[in-house]
Amino acid sequence: IASCLVGSEMCIRDRNKKLKGKKILITAGGTREKIDPVRYITNASSGKMGLALADNAYRMGADVTLVSTFKADKPYKNIVTETALEMEKAVKENLSGQDCVIMAAAVSDYRVENCAENKIKKQGGVLELKLVENPDILKSICKTPNKIICGFCAESENLLENAKAKIQKKGCDFLIANDISRKDIGFNTDENEVYIIDKSLNIKHIEKDTKENIAQRIL
Repeated sequence: IASCLVGSEMCIRDRNKKLKGKKILITAGGTREKIDPVRYITNASSGKMGLALADNAYRMGADVTLVSTFKADKPYKNIVTETALEMEKAVKENLSGQDCVIMAAAVSDYRVENCAENKIKKQGGVLELKLVENPDILKSICKTPNKIICGFCAESENLLENAKAKIQKKGCDFLIANDISRKDIGFNTDENEVYIIDKSLNIKHIEKDTKENIAQRIL
């Protein structure tokens, strides 16, 4: 038992050194787009995968900046945002000097064009909302020099086909693809199963495991 414990500690120490001196920015959580002061459009992302990546990167010695949609009481820098526009601003303001950016957050594709100043009252009939496209944060930072840019791809069908098309469209170095149609992995679960795709379309499959372990494998 003693030798196993010593071996584990040595592995942890060795793992801690792998990212020493590196700066990594990670996004996490699902953004929220306001309709009025009490209602909003969002998605099912819990932020667990992004948080696991941030925790593990910190333990591996990295200088971590987490841009999340929730408060994380952690020993590394945490910037809390709500909307896609706020997240874009935080990412770009903290982009300089980063060695790697991992966009694990589920950013809303659309926002309400005109958020109501007061709570919308029920008046019967149909309520129509005009949605406008949010900025593509991942694509906008992919040409930043001297950085490894990694995106995430949540798909409910044709996972690998859509992921391959997305990495070519975005221009990132790596894309992590996961199937959100399954109830046992992905959004709001503690486990995941992912495919890591690089810009040459090479694919590495990481079988179902805890998000903690998958975060280690990704890093």
